[in-house]
Amino acid sequence: MSDQEYFAHETAVIDEGAKIGKGTKIWHFSHIMSNCSIGENCNIGQNVVVSPEVILGKNVKVQNNVSIYTGVTCDDDVFLGPSMVFTNIINPRSAVNRRGQYAKTHVGKGASIGANATIVCGNNIGKFAFIGAGAVITKEVLPYALYVGNPAKRIGWMSEFGHRLNFDESNEAVCEESGEKYKLVNDSKHIFVEKVG
Repeated sequence: MSDQEYFAHETAVIDEGAKIGKGTKIWHFSHIMSNCSIGENCNIGQNVVVSPEVILGKNVKVQNNVSIYTGVTCDDDVFLGPSMVFTNIINPRSAVNRRGQYAKTHVGKGASIGANATIVCGNNIGKFAFIGAGAVITKEVLPYALYVGNPAKRIGWMSEFGHRLNFDESNEAVCEESGEKYKLVNDSKHIFVEKVG
């Protein structure tokens, strides 16, 4: 891909074999490693590392000081806040090589992960979920769920526009910005949210 199709600051290091989509911007001191894939119109902030085999969808915003390790995939429109952390080994030891044991973590479309949050590997983040600043995710996060704390707990639900959903007695809520409607569903296994309009 030609340099004219994406922007890379002169201090960025882009290894041969990295795939970078049209309109993407890569800023100061970032390292884009071989065999990763970055979609169109992404913004890769300062001092970011994108490791081999990482896949980022379109319009992914990666803020400063984020390392995205092998095993991580992100759908379109994901926001990764400043200095948030992914891990990819559950039981790291300096003296033990576990490169073949990387756990996979998937971040769904439109999800936001706040500044300084930590995602323990192997725990997927559902679409449009919202992880608060400094949260430590130690289990799977359902779509639209709002998680905060250490260890993080679900304290509510968020709309696709990033507003807290307040459900009424009929388990329905309306996003204050978009007017879109959501329904809280409680089946025999778990509670989840569906967008209904």
